[in-house]
Amino acid sequence: MAYTTINKHTDYFNNKLFTGDGSLPRAITGIGHQPDFVWLKNRSVAYHHQLYDSVRGTSAGVLYSSANSAEDSTYQMSSFNTDGYTMGSQLGAVNGSGENIVSWNWKAGTTSGLSGGTITPSAYSINATSGFGIYKYTGNGTSGATIAHGLGKVPTSIWVKRLDSAKEWQIYHTGIGNGKWLEFTNGAKQTGTSRWNDTSPTSTLFYLGNDSDVNYNGGTYVAYVFCDVTGYSKIGSYTGTNNAEGPFIYTGFRPEFVIFKNSDATQHWTMMDTKRDTFNVMDTRLYPSQNNADATNAAYYVDYVSNGFKIKTNSAS
Repeated sequence: MAYTTINKHTDYFNNKLFTGDGSLPRAITGIGHQPDFVWLKNRSVAYHHQLYDSVRGTSAGVLYSSANSAEDSTYQMSSFNTDGYTMGSQLGAVNGSGENIVSWNWKAGTTSGLSGGTITPSAYSINATSGFGIYKYTGNGTSGATIAHGLGKVPTSIWVKRLDSAKEWQIYHTGIGNGKWLEFTNGAKQTGTSRWNDTSPTSTLFYLGNDSDVNYNGGTYVAYVFCDVTGYSKIGSYTGTNNAEGPFIYTGFRPEFVIFKNSDATQHWTMMDTKRDTFNVMDTRLYPSQNNADATNAAYYVDYVSNGFKIKTNSAS
C-alpha cells in the first residue's frame, strides 16, 4: 500500500447515494466534509449530470457535463454545509420521489493567499493536501496566460468550462500531453496549441492558449484542477490489449471512483464507483457525456483491488 499523509479520505472526497423524496429544499448529509464541488446524477432517469461548486456560489447556476450549455442559473444549490449540501431547485434531476441519486463530492476550502500568474482568479478554493482546486477567472485572450494554482504539486488533469457561452468542456490530461485535449463528449483527443499553449503545468502555474473555449478576452470560466496525491488520488493512462483479461492499472490504493476514456477513438467517458457496485466484478456505469440512467453490461467489467483496478473486458471503451 502506498504511503499517504491522508488518513481519512472522506475528509476530502466521498461518494454519496440517496433516494429522492420529492421535496425541496432537501439537505443531504453524511458526506464527511463540507464539499466545494458537488457532481450529482439521477441514476434512475435520463437527466443531465449536475455540477455545482462553492466558488461560483449558490447564486450561480448549474453546469452540465452532458451538455455544452452556458451556466444555467435557473437551477441552483441552496447551500454547502459542514457535512453535505442543500438542494433548492430542479426537483426531478436531483430529488425525484423514489429515484436513485448519486453525488461525488470534493473538498477544497482555502480561499485566500494565492498569488502569481498573469490572470488573477476572481474567486477560488484550494486544498494543497488533497491536490484539488477550483478557480473562476476572466480570460485575457493572450496565448501563454498563466494562473497560479497554489497546490504545490504539478497538476495531472485540468477541466475548464466557459460559463457565459455554450462551449464544450476542455480537458488537459497528463496521459495525452500539453499539445492535446479531450472534451466531455465521445470524441477522441484533439491536437493544437490553442488550449494549453504546448506548455505543461508546473507546481505553481497552469498555462492557457488563446482559444475562446479557455481564454477569450472577457469570457468567464471555471477550472477544476487535480493533482496526484500518493495513496489518495492517481491520474494516468494505460494501453489496451484487446484481451478479455485486460491490463492491471496500479494506483497504490483501492480506488472508490474511477473515470476513464479511450483517448484514441470515438467512445464515451465512463464513471464507476464502489458505492453503486459494492463487490467485484463491477459493471455499473454512467457516462459524463450522456444523460443516461445507470446501466450494467459485461462489456464494462472491472475489478477493484487493494492497489489498483483490473480491466476484465476487451471492450473498446
